[in-house]
Amino acid sequence: MSSRRETMLREMGLAPLWKSRGAKAGTIGAGGKPPAPPGSFVDEDPPSTPSVAREARIARMDWTALKAAVPACTACALHKSRTQTVFGVGDENADWLLVGEAPGAEEDQKGEPFVGQAGKLLDAMLAAIDLSRDTNVYIANVLKCRPPANRNPDPSEVAQCSPHLQRQIDLIKPRLILAMGRFAVQTLLGTEASIASLRGKLHAYHGVPLIVTYHPAYLLRTLPDKAKAWQDLVFAVRTFEGLQAREPAPT
Repeated sequence: MSSRRETMLREMGLAPLWKSRGAKAGTIGAGGKPPAPPGSFVDEDPPSTPSVAREARIARMDWTALKAAVPACTACALHKSRTQTVFGVGDENADWLLVGEAPGAEEDQKGEPFVGQAGKLLDAMLAAIDLSRDTNVYIANVLKCRPPANRNPDPSEVAQCSPHLQRQIDLIKPRLILAMGRFAVQTLLGTEASIASLRGKLHAYHGVPLIVTYHPAYLLRTLPDKAKAWQDLVFAVRTFEGLQAREPAPT
């Protein structure tokens, strides 16, 4: 194990127990039917409510349109208190997608997810498995605006912001999703089950393998669960390696 990885693991409070053999492979689609282009005819009923029409419009956006739509969004009251939106960061063709809950105060100021102490811990976790937020990883939140005083997201806020995350996932086409924290897990899996009951199992979001783990901010408050988060990362990398192993050999 490299000295760099040992340093990262020590920062996480963990012994160097395991080493990744993974390497980047080509991306595959997340499944599902692609949205119809504007002006085309589809064999479906037209949107019947403004919210459905909005979701359909977001589902047709490319990266440029989506990046313009998020800062302009006023669909919920969070736009009144935000400094700026926090769209996401990383490789837009990444195999790995990490989804958190909502921006905090530092994210709201800088416009980037997972900065501050939670971001440093996440970067150390990624480095321990030979990943980084700049290489083969994309990081986003369920909410693009900070809830005041870092309160829990309101269900109506999640409902309004989820189409943006859905479109990000459709555009990235990740091979593996790591859902971090209760609200990310509940949003993506449509469940109210606890993280503890969902860890260590392989789930799926629209056909994409999904693994559940704790949010880095939670780990800063609950140090004993860092070891459990490391187990989740080990499981995630082994799952990714399994996906690579099942790929057909190049001809």
